[in-house]
Amino acid sequence: MARFFSSNPTIRVCAGIASWIPVIVWSIDHGFTISSVSGRSMQPTFNPDSNQLTRDIVLLNRQAAISHKYKRGDVVTLYAPDDPDKVITKRIIALEGDTVFTLPPYPDKFLRIPNGHCWVEGDDTYHSKDSNTFGPVPLGLINAKVTYILWPLPRFGKVPHIEKPGRVAIYADPSAF
Repeated sequence: MARFFSSNPTIRVCAGIASWIPVIVWSIDHGFTISSVSGRSMQPTFNPDSNQLTRDIVLLNRQAAISHKYKRGDVVTLYAPDDPDKVITKRIIALEGDTVFTLPPYPDKFLRIPNGHCWVEGDDTYHSKDSNTFGPVPLGLINAKVTYILWPLPRFGKVPHIEKPGRVAIYADPSAF
């Protein structure tokens, strides 16, 4: 029987694919999916070489979106507030209660983030349509947290967690004490 598997390449390929089915099913059941990131708004974190033909392939954790477990510096995918059919990838800069120092074209110099919202921006600040354009984003628009870069292989690894402390003032809730 072992000779049958080793001598038949079609059987070997099918057995190899079949062996991954439980892993795929477990991943989907636990809220993980694979997606691609295109565009330059998240450079240099994603697509650092500006090649329009290649996209970074990433692992998304949808469970994080369901439980609303976010931190400043997390990269998330969300439905674009100005086009709900479009999914965009941005970094969370500020969470509810924080005060963020905004950038143009946002009309105010700073803004306190309302409850149930966050402030998102692309890593390439001046080539990104983000909260500086459309304002604070409802947390309900976030559909996943981007956790790993899967492709290209030389960049395989965890998505870097980058905070922008000079842009955000964090105030403790006095009612918490």
